[in-house]
Amino acid sequence: MSNHKFAWIKSPDINWNKKKEFITTALESDINTVLDFSDIEKIHKLGNINVVGEDKSSDILLVGINGEGDGTTILSKNLDESNDLKLVKELKSQDKIVASYIEIDSKNHEQLAVKIGKIADYIILVGKDWTVIPLENIIADLQDDDVKIIAAVNTVDEAKLAFETLEVGTDGVLFTPKDFNQIKEIAEVVNNAAVSNFDLVDGTITDIKDLISGDRVCIDTASMLNLGEGMLIGSYSKGLFLVHSETLESEYVASRPFRVNAGPVQAYVMGPNNKTKYLSEIKTGDELLAVNKDGIARTVLVGRVKIEKRPFILIEAEYENVKIKTLLQNAETIRLVSDNGEAISVSNLKIGDKVKIYLDKNARHFGMAIKESIIEK
Repeated sequence: MSNHKFAWIKSPDINWNKKKEFITTALESDINTVLDFSDIEKIHKLGNINVVGEDKSSDILLVGINGEGDGTTILSKNLDESNDLKLVKELKSQDKIVASYIEIDSKNHEQLAVKIGKIADYIILVGKDWTVIPLENIIADLQDDDVKIIAAVNTVDEAKLAFETLEVGTDGVLFTPKDFNQIKEIAEVVNNAAVSNFDLVDGTITDIKDLISGDRVCIDTASMLNLGEGMLIGSYSKGLFLVHSETLESEYVASRPFRVNAGPVQAYVMGPNNKTKYLSEIKTGDELLAVNKDGIARTVLVGRVKIEKRPFILIEAEYENVKIKTLLQNAETIRLVSDNGEAISVSNLKIGDKVKIYLDKNARHFGMAIKESIIEK
């Protein structure tokens, strides 16, 4: 299961002009998937929208609205005989993207949801009494599978609860909008649920050394970054420094509140889902994490990357006998974040200063966190 959170809307059964307003508002709120049965072509013309439906022209094919999984049929004890399960298998064998709509009416339906979840791309869980949907059991059973679990909800509070279940929560929610405010409120719930938290610690600076020039990467995001906010960057996979954004003005240059002057091409930078990339790999359109002094992260879009030859400085920090290093451009405008949450220029760093770092208990292989021993020095 992914850490990415999202919402889908189910088109209300209303005239097209009113429906269009709901879908447009959803799109403006970063909700770009619509479950609809009648206006696929019109919806596609509104923008970059995925349509979920039973028609073959749908971007995501829907199974179960009228099948065994919707609670209208009592399932036999042999769940492998489920028509919905057979249809999902057939569609997946044709390389289709499939969502299964399952009304949870009994323990059998819960077990069916898990079986289908091993195959389908999405499962949409629906309950006549929403509070009794056994989300905990289904999330636990499918936690190691790639399926995205969606809870059909009616209210903002139900959406919050779905995302909080078993701490991991569902991947998404589906709702039929009642008004424009509800769309915006649930979009905000999604944004809040998508926030990651990193346990930053205060590492003590143990070495600082001026170096020759190398290829430095500068990341310009499509977001305005805040004071105390930057990116997690470092030369070692086991530990990253919080490199501050260029939100502060200096006597030399104006503020660039969208920019993180990141470091050398070989360094790691943290992205969504606890996955790192090499700075040399970053390009326009990629997603990275902006992290603040408290370890709260949000996803930001990369708008531009510049690689230029610049002089470097080596910085080493230690926390509980673990030492990590990184290279940064040797300039007054390049800053880390001190233990009190303030930006501190690498030009002013001294041995013994404390800065915010993130230590990963797992090593990394191709950017993914894994449990194995890797020596870096």
